[in-house]
Amino acid sequence: MTDLILRGGRVIDPGRGVDMIADVSFSDGKVEAIGPGLSVKPSTVVQDVSGKIVTPGLIDLHAHVYWGGTSLGVDPGAVAAASGTTTLVDAGSAGPGNFHGFRRFIIEPAPVRVVAYLNLSYAGIYAFSRTVMVGEAQDLRLFDLNECVRVAEANRDLVVGIKVRVGRVASGSMGAAPFELALEVAEQVGLPLMAHLDHPPPTRHDVLPRLRTGDVLTHCFRPFPGGPALPRGGVRPEVLEARARGVIFDVGHGGGSFGFASARAMLDAGFLPDTISSDVHVLSIVGLAPHVLDTMSKFVCLGMDLGDVIRCATVAPAQAINRPELGVLAPGGPGDATVIDIEDGDFVYRDAIGERLDGSKRLACRGMVVGGAWREAVPLPDLSGPPETWF
Repeated sequence: MTDLILRGGRVIDPGRGVDMIADVSFSDGKVEAIGPGLSVKPSTVVQDVSGKIVTPGLIDLHAHVYWGGTSLGVDPGAVAAASGTTTLVDAGSAGPGNFHGFRRFIIEPAPVRVVAYLNLSYAGIYAFSRTVMVGEAQDLRLFDLNECVRVAEANRDLVVGIKVRVGRVASGSMGAAPFELALEVAEQVGLPLMAHLDHPPPTRHDVLPRLRTGDVLTHCFRPFPGGPALPRGGVRPEVLEARARGVIFDVGHGGGSFGFASARAMLDAGFLPDTISSDVHVLSIVGLAPHVLDTMSKFVCLGMDLGDVIRCATVAPAQAINRPELGVLAPGGPGDATVIDIEDGDFVYRDAIGERLDGSKRLACRGMVVGGAWREAVPLPDLSGPPETWF
């Protein structure tokens, strides 16, 4: 494999406390060294990234990339190439009944790393589109806890946790029951749970107290109802109590789960998200949340420190999925990196309820390193037609 050097960028690696102008070299698919003026072999490929930011390979903790196998999935390669995301964490697109297809036809041939939360529901998220919306947790017949345990155990190399969606849309009259069943499976297999909570019922009072250290509450800055902030400022006590227990608060923007008002209130109270993720899917990819770099841009424009934003998409999600070798640029570690440019201009961002944010900054991908090899950024394709024609 040809050696590679990223020359002269601003290296920001929050997990290792690095923020400096330096080179990053890669050899044999691994990070080799970080420092100024690294030597070059005759065969080394040199990529000039001066004026750009070099980060560990970005990790999107909440994405839906079972393209063609579920109605909400998007193509992992296209999303990764546009955003510099080197690890995509699928948040429960597949369940025990179709995870084997997800593994063989999407995960294994994907050009970047894909790992997954396994959905409690046998069919995964099977009916999610602009015209058909049926919650996979609405029918008790779709739950087989033994089968969920079996599939999770058989795919330990890829399954990083169990996923459940509850709320008026996802679980209907079943309420919090699917959450309790998913928690039982997660305890049995010794993996964390990622909980989606949409419009109540159930409420955060039903879900938050039951989450354990290392479990993830996604859509953590959702708008009313179910938002995390008090009406006149400050953070709700049950949210503070959950964080004190070690619950991970993940943004999971998506098409209906992120509000600027909630985000501002939480940031003003000093409550930053633990992880920033896109929840990219067939609906949110068109404008609202096309990839994690776009969601990160919103937090930069909301005033969050750049280093904290990068932490939330590198080392923090790596820790959440128990993959400590990811999310850092450590010599000998995986040769993944993302090259980012901060563009100045007039940019319009919108949240899930249509509120507009006028921002002066945008994070743009200029390229990525995957397994020690350089790849140019590629914009998302035309998304004007039906989803089956996009990729």
